[in-house]
Amino acid sequence: MNDVFVAGVSMTAFGKHLTRSIKDLAQDALQGALKDAGAELGDIEAVFYGNCVQGHMDGQDMIRGEIALRAAGLQNVPMINVENACATGSSAFHLAVSYVRSGAADIALAIGVEKMFSADKALMFSAFDGAWDVHQVEQNRNTLTSMGEGLPIPPGTTSDKPYSVFMDVYAGLSRLHMREFGTTQRQIAIVSSKNHQHSTMNPLSQYQRAYSVDEILAAPPITYPLTLPMCSPVSDGAAAAIVCNAAGLKRLSSAAKRAKRVCASVVQTGSNRRAEDLHLHVTARAAKKAYEQAGVGADAMSMAEVHDATAVGEIIEVEALGLCKLGEGGPFAESGATALGGRLPVNPSGGLESKGHPIGATGIAQIYELVTQLRNEAGKRQITAPKFGIAQNGGGICGVEEAVVCVHIVGH
Repeated sequence: MNDVFVAGVSMTAFGKHLTRSIKDLAQDALQGALKDAGAELGDIEAVFYGNCVQGHMDGQDMIRGEIALRAAGLQNVPMINVENACATGSSAFHLAVSYVRSGAADIALAIGVEKMFSADKALMFSAFDGAWDVHQVEQNRNTLTSMGEGLPIPPGTTSDKPYSVFMDVYAGLSRLHMREFGTTQRQIAIVSSKNHQHSTMNPLSQYQRAYSVDEILAAPPITYPLTLPMCSPVSDGAAAAIVCNAAGLKRLSSAAKRAKRVCASVVQTGSNRRAEDLHLHVTARAAKKAYEQAGVGADAMSMAEVHDATAVGEIIEVEALGLCKLGEGGPFAESGATALGGRLPVNPSGGLESKGHPIGATGIAQIYELVTQLRNEAGKRQITAPKFGIAQNGGGICGVEEAVVCVHIVGH
């Protein structure tokens, strides 16, 4: 009686939509999901609208969903605005799943929309500044920088151009992983090269150019060990998912054969821990709960979409999800296991690095990829006979890890 299904999914192309408004992107995602589910606007009984930076970018600090979706004709329904840093989209999805599972509605919409690109680079990159404790910025920096102590930083490996503060965060995490486990810059580049190759098969990706490992290593530096292609871009875009219970699925009869079951939906906040205690990582805690909910383990997963805001993020999160042993994420990628055709494809969509990262939409775009793969509708990037897919989406920084993580498992 508590089964929840994804009946419809959609996403816009991710990229720089300079001439399109946030209302345009929201409407495209909404209409795409309705069409995919065989639903009408009037079938939607509740809405969870994810957005992070519109207040920062254009001053729409409140009622963002009500404004954006009224223009698309969506009104007279409960609507909740969701913000949870880069985990906003997956948090909106979790709330829609929970709402339907509770019986408060039979059919609900989760939608994430973001307009992030701006000619004003200072405005654009400062959009991320509120995703950690703004009252102790220096302490934050010192904590994260110290994670890489003992690993020399080669001269000339830090960009003199503006970049997101979160690249410094990921650089610290990278150097910690390199120091603790012997992970190499080349292994990080292998992850990046793999994801850029995957994105060439995804027509909705922001970047669709393949890079060799050597090209990635030789690319302009951001902050060691990260180079430009290892890092997610600034993106505009939207994604949407329509979720329903069994009663809702009966109403959406044309979607029944293609609907996929939400086997687990978990939101977990981080905790105070030592940086080296990666077995206590917030993703590891969330994944344990997700596997228990789904009644399957990591070995049952056919694929994963993980939060690779930089390439090292994929290495860390694959380990935390239990898809390989702690400390072996680098060799795991180097073996080819995570590439299409490998034992466990990771980020077949191209990931955040190349598909793009409009932060309020990212988590729902991961669900889009899982559902598309499980339906065997992914075209050139299709995985063979997938049974379960797992998505991990993290947001913000608190202490030495993400402030919040969402993990979802979707299956037949």
